[in-house]
Amino acid sequence: MRTSRRDFLRKSLCAALCGAGAYSALGNLRLISAAAAQRPYLFGDYKALVCVFLFGGNDSFNTLAPVSGTERTDYAASRGTIAVPAGDLHALTPAAGGGPANYGLHPAAPELAALFNAGKAAVVANVGGLLYPVTQAQYQAGTVPVPPQLFSHSDQSVQWQTSRPDDASANGWGGRIADLLQSSNSGQVPMSVSLGGNNPFQRGAVVQPYAMGTQGVERLSYSDDGPEAWFLEGDNTAGAAAWDALIEPGTQTHLLERAYAGSVRRSIDNYRIIAEALGEPPAWTTPFPDDNELAAQLQMVARLIGARAALGMSRQVFYVSVGGYDTHAAQLNDHPYLLGQLSQALHAFHAATVQLGIESGVTTFTASDFGRSLGMNADGTDHGWGGHHFVLGGAVRGQRFYGTLPSLAPNGNPDDTGFGQIIPTTAVDQYSATLARWFGVDAGGIADIFPNLGRFASADLGFMT
Repeated sequence: MRTSRRDFLRKSLCAALCGAGAYSALGNLRLISAAAAQRPYLFGDYKALVCVFLFGGNDSFNTLAPVSGTERTDYAASRGTIAVPAGDLHALTPAAGGGPANYGLHPAAPELAALFNAGKAAVVANVGGLLYPVTQAQYQAGTVPVPPQLFSHSDQSVQWQTSRPDDASANGWGGRIADLLQSSNSGQVPMSVSLGGNNPFQRGAVVQPYAMGTQGVERLSYSDDGPEAWFLEGDNTAGAAAWDALIEPGTQTHLLERAYAGSVRRSIDNYRIIAEALGEPPAWTTPFPDDNELAAQLQMVARLIGARAALGMSRQVFYVSVGGYDTHAAQLNDHPYLLGQLSQALHAFHAATVQLGIESGVTTFTASDFGRSLGMNADGTDHGWGGHHFVLGGAVRGQRFYGTLPSLAPNGNPDDTGFGQIIPTTAVDQYSATLARWFGVDAGGIADIFPNLGRFASADLGFMT
């Protein structure tokens, strides 16, 4: 059968997006760009995905806990002295048919509870990395494959961010989306911007994330002239001239030299474009809290969203992160602090999107290495597997629970691996694909980006409009 050039390019793109070796050579990057051009995405609106990664593994079962019923009895028995008192939880009031009415959010998260009750946020229950749906019996018998290195921080955080537990070399699912949708933007700045440092989530075959600090773009300096000799500002004329000569197009003979010079030129260009577009920060009607690392990152995301027109953006993927969630001990002291920062930061950021008039175009979602164990570990919890996550924004079908809340029983729990870790019933693939569909990726693109999605019952969890 004869294969058309269009089909060949599309299949090549699929292989690249799935983390295969099609982009192992520099020349294949151009092939992937050509393939993406064969299926252009043009949008008349603006949308942004904002990944909030909680490093260490958030304890979902104290974040969201029952206030009454047999669930409360089971929870108290499983959690012992680290159980959150029922009277301290912020009651959640789901919409009709939106889930159980006997759960509440941690006392440190009143703002997040208010967003849920206002219909601006949803809970996606018991999400985790999966290769296939797996039951307790299958897990214990080893008859169904599960992701490698379960309960490992480094492995599970990467698998969450790539949604490819079966391919350690895979690019991130955010990066694969950016590779596919890059043609939708008219501006030069990359679609993916990170305020949380290097990350697998935004790593693509073509589009690489642009890293920034909370104060803006960090400028490069001369290695020989000290940190105050900023070549972008022209403070050092001789140094600037030498640097300009070094990165001048066409003056390098070696492939790696040309690649480096091109990267530096793009960095300089992007710095100038972003610095001009950002301007002065607006006066936020709901101020971002001080001394809150996550809030500082989200405030810069809000400023970049505010500059979307000047930057020529119709689609953007942002990444922010915060650590400290590995609460093996002192959980009753540490976890409230962490959740308080998260709740306040998300509240201020959502208010900023309302102020910018783009509330329905921005969707923020949480992710973490894994959930934590149901049972306590001294005065903390151990590494787990499945965990609950939050999605918020004007396009979220909020005030609802999605997925299946697990049993909290301390003994004979059908959702337990047998060692206190809750087996996920919603795959990261399903969670991510639901967000990708809202973002504008078509069915063919979703199949390319999430090749394991067909193993699960639903490709769309329904939490986005």
